[in-house]
Amino acid sequence: MTHRLPLLVLACAALSLPAAAQPAATPMPVCTQPGDFAPQQLYGLWQLTLWPSDGGRESAPASTGALLFERHPEHPGSVRGSLKRSTSGNDRQAQVVGDVTNGGEFHLDESADGLTMDAVWEGEVTASGCGQELRGVRRPAEGRANGDPVMGFVLKKAPGWR
Repeated sequence: MTHRLPLLVLACAALSLPAAAQPAATPMPVCTQPGDFAPQQLYGLWQLTLWPSDGGRESAPASTGALLFERHPEHPGSVRGSLKRSTSGNDRQAQVVGDVTNGGEFHLDESADGLTMDAVWEGEVTASGCGQELRGVRRPAEGRANGDPVMGFVLKKAPGWR
C-alpha cells in the first residue's frame, strides 16, 4: 500500500495543474467559387498582365499595369475605376466600368477619354484563384482599329486587398 501512495499523490498533483495551452486551430481561408463571386469583391487594386492572344505567353507580357476598382455610384452591382499600364513607347491610362455576373463572368469597358469605348474585356473568375484572379481576353472595341491586338489578360488581386 505504501507503494501506491506516491503514485496517488503524483496523479492528484497532475490533475490540479492547468492544462497546457493548445494552439488554436487556424481557420482555413474561405475560397470563393466563381458562382459565388459578388461585385463587391472586385473593389480594390488588381495587378494586370496582358499578352498577345495569337501566340503570346503570359510569362512574356506585352503590357503590365494595375486596375483600381471602386463601387459605381450610379449603377449598384457594378464597378468603375482606373487603368494604368505600360505599352511600347507610352504608358496608357483609361477609365473602366464593368461587372461580374452570378456565374463568375467578368465584363469591362475601357475608355481613354471617358466618352469613346476603346476596348472590351471579357473573362471569368478562375476556380483555382479563390476569388483573387480573373482571366480572359481584351479586344479593341468595334470600329476602333487603334493598332492594339487581341490580348489575353490575367488580373490578380494585389496583396492586402481582400
